Amino acid sequence: MSKLDMRTGSTAVMVLRLLAEKPMYGYQIVKELQARSEGYFDLEQGTLYPALHRLEKDGLVDSNWEVVEDGPSRKYYHITEAGRDELEKSVQQWSDFSRHLLKLLGGTAQ
Repeated sequence: MSKLDMRTGSTAVMVLRLLAEKPMYGYQIVKELQARSEGYFDLEQGTLYPALHRLEKDGLVDSNWEVVEDGPSRKYYHITEAGRDELEKSVQQWSDFSRHLLKLLGGTAQ
């Protein structure tokens, strides 16, 4: 199973987690995921932007364009209250899943 296969389904929760801290634009999200995962999560634009559009369509994220003095305007994404609720639910689901998977694999799940 490839890293890409394993990442399927986790992009939304990763993005919501970052946006729960502060609004970010797309490239900033990619760089932050890379930094926090020590390069493990290296999202392509073809993965990130469709995910952001789905989150926006589902009402979990809002966006707005902001003018930047020293460069082009940037589209910033913000988590909504519905997005915060979904993040909380998703974190619990991923925690349960990870704990049970590690237990099954013989890891040290608690």
